[in-house]
Amino acid sequence: MDEETASRDHVGSLERGLVVMEILARRPSGMTLTEMAEEAGLTRAGARRFLLTLVATGYATQAGRVFSLSPRLLTVARTWLGGGSLWSFAAPIMRAVATQLNEACSAAILSGQDVVYVARIPGRRILSVSLDVGTRLPAYCTSMGRILLAGLTSRELDTFLGQATIERRTPKTITDRHLLADAIGKAKADGFAIVDEELELGLRSIAVPIRDRSGSTVAAINVSTQSARFSVAEMEREILPALLGARQRIEDFFVV
Repeated sequence: MDEETASRDHVGSLERGLVVMEILARRPSGMTLTEMAEEAGLTRAGARRFLLTLVATGYATQAGRVFSLSPRLLTVARTWLGGGSLWSFAAPIMRAVATQLNEACSAAILSGQDVVYVARIPGRRILSVSLDVGTRLPAYCTSMGRILLAGLTSRELDTFLGQATIERRTPKTITDRHLLADAIGKAKADGFAIVDEELELGLRSIAVPIRDRSGSTVAAINVSTQSARFSVAEMEREILPALLGARQRIEDFFVV
């Protein structure tokens, strides 16, 4: 294709709209019109048109002055995920972990205040909580949520903690925002997160991040189990090495 044909066929407004979506995807806690205009190099009027178009088509949501991507984008992503994608690549690796431990192995991404399951290999043992691809759980009290939040910038994390709806799910749920920030900071320092009966009594989980070539956290994988099967110390000693090995193999997807 020559340059003249390429230029004629190039839709600049679509390109700018996709850039706006990519910027929103990097800011799961959302951003204001002014912030988008500055980051995307648009006028406020231009940024407003793109953002309101995304809201009108269901690909973004608006809460006051803050715009965020909506789960509708997962419908498009799920079609891609069903093909020769990261999670097709990861499935046999996750299945090996589930088989080795006889426990479920799952993957999720961050979407607003929640994690959204994008892959799941059930274990042989039954958990009381029902989970499947597309399931949404609050990020603040799940292991994958904690490790995904650990991948945010300080500003993004502060925004999340300021806006998140935080409720006591069990007597063990961390609801104090300062303590929650400490728990997320610990997960970032450790490189993994363990959540002990904060989502549901009797349920423990451990998660590690999946990073792309730039080092950005793009997803997380975890193993969840009943508290009677593994103590917290046993999870770190026996489950964590399997997850770290799986993480390393999954990240090979990003190596060209």
